Amino acid sequence: MIPSRALLPLLALLALPRCGPAGPARAEASAQDTITFASGWDFPRGSIAPVLAARGMVVSTDRVASEVGAEILRRNGNAVDAAIATHFALAVVNPEAGNIGGGGFLVVRMKDGTTASLDFRETAPMAASADMFLDSLGNVSDSLSLIGHQAAGVPGSVAGMWEAHRRFGTLPWASLLEPAINLAEGLVIHERLAYSLRMMEDRLRLFPATTAIFLPSGTAPRVGDRLVQADLAGTLRRIAAEGADGFYKGRTAQLVDEEMRRGGGIMTAEDLGRYRAVWRDPIRFGYRGHEVISMPPPSSGGVTMAELLNILEGYDLRRMGYLSAEHAHLFAEATRRAYADRNSYLGDPDFVQMPLARMASDAYAAERRRTIDRNRATPSSAITPGLGAADEGEHTTHYSIVDANGNAVAVTTTLNSLYGNLVTVAGAGFLLNNEMDDFTSKPGIPNQFGLVQGRANAIAPGKRMLSAMTPTIVLDPTGRVLLVTGTPGGSTIITSVAQVVSNVVDFRMDVATATLAPRLHHQHLPDTLRYERGGLTAATAARLRAMGHAVAERQGFQGDENSIVILPSGYQAGASDPRRGGAAVGVGEVRRVVQ
Repeated sequence: MIPSRALLPLLALLALPRCGPAGPARAEASAQDTITFASGWDFPRGSIAPVLAARGMVVSTDRVASEVGAEILRRNGNAVDAAIATHFALAVVNPEAGNIGGGGFLVVRMKDGTTASLDFRETAPMAASADMFLDSLGNVSDSLSLIGHQAAGVPGSVAGMWEAHRRFGTLPWASLLEPAINLAEGLVIHERLAYSLRMMEDRLRLFPATTAIFLPSGTAPRVGDRLVQADLAGTLRRIAAEGADGFYKGRTAQLVDEEMRRGGGIMTAEDLGRYRAVWRDPIRFGYRGHEVISMPPPSSGGVTMAELLNILEGYDLRRMGYLSAEHAHLFAEATRRAYADRNSYLGDPDFVQMPLARMASDAYAAERRRTIDRNRATPSSAITPGLGAADEGEHTTHYSIVDANGNAVAVTTTLNSLYGNLVTVAGAGFLLNNEMDDFTSKPGIPNQFGLVQGRANAIAPGKRMLSAMTPTIVLDPTGRVLLVTGTPGGSTIITSVAQVVSNVVDFRMDVATATLAPRLHHQHLPDTLRYERGGLTAATAARLRAMGHAVAERQGFQGDENSIVILPSGYQAGASDPRRGGAAVGVGEVRRVVQ
């Protein structure tokens, strides 16, 4: 519905982040009103509004999955219970990225202050080698690391959900898989899934088990058709009954082993049995009086975002104006420096030593800031890693959850590319990832996302590949949860999340405006500042070029941010990114506004 004029001012105040007494909040409302987007931008301010709720919020890339998570909250499950149920539902309703054959990361902040991060990233099979994707001439064979059986890392998603439940879950494990099992037995195809299947139709024909599930009549199904994933339902039942052992041992592990043998892959049942999800200390850093909590390596997201935002903290971004030439210039300069360090130093912490504390420090950010010319772009060729000599698919998915008690969870998970390596495990019904492409196949050679990475991320047996996934929770200056966020988007994940954090903290945007706002990206190499179509004015783009930037307008969108802001009232405000079209579903919704 369209809100009445009398209701709009109230909504504006409700949508503000927590910022102290009512007086300052009203001042911030007027400050936000001065923010404008380029006239050519597809998502003008007000094109979506937050969903507001009193007893919990789930925001994911799919409405059905969000409803599943919200129902768990209604049954008095906590945010972790809801995250587990949402994850398994996404594996069914969003097969292009949701998964049990992939991996990811989870960041949690419990109401008692307990904060943790869970690494369920995939690992290289024990038969993997550093040169496995090089041909006889030493050149990288992209097809092997992207399509087919050798591209798969050992999946971590089921172990991650099991470990999260073991530590924080409250409802019975099996009950959290029931919705996904029911969906796998028959799902009505919606527009987004139909489009995805149609777009990928030719590739989905490459492997018979994949074709049988997703193209059952020989062509891509249409909106309203029924998708039945009977083998996946069987696998989910084994997981529901046996926990992680239902995936990593027994019948499911045997089916994976047989699939690998048929297709010339290297993953074995022994690799599956060896896999463990790992609790790690999260990256924590301050930003303008707030505390940002994110993933440590093998996610590169937390430490790279720390370096990026620490550099930007030295500038008054709000004074410059949102996406002014000055703002965009400094964002690009900070980002190219942070990515230069990311690509050189980061990898699996169980295999390489990394200067994490130094990279995330204010002192190092000040050093990097001193190399920035406020009026001129620095060529990436002139930027070396700052500490001496020394990624993930566009089709990742992220969901954010807050429950009535204030527990907060941010989860990002992926198959890497759209539908992973395109291989469905026959008899088990799930797709495998192609995360082996996220390793450095050859130093200096870019991966599918153009990231040029170093030896720290070289392939090794049992090693976790470097990732850009950046699930993030931000605390306000009083220590209460303010923002829960994350996104898919490959190498653009870090810059997208950093911009949403800055939008909320620096520009005091409400969660919907922070989500709608146009995004920029620079990753050091290639040396190009990219912006979303229509996101910059022609004058701003021209000014950036005059400053020495190579500026390019991307044809598609960047990211799919799913975020929650906790309001001063205690209500949760959720927004799902209109770039891809998910859903925020609240428990005890107090108001839903559609504009």
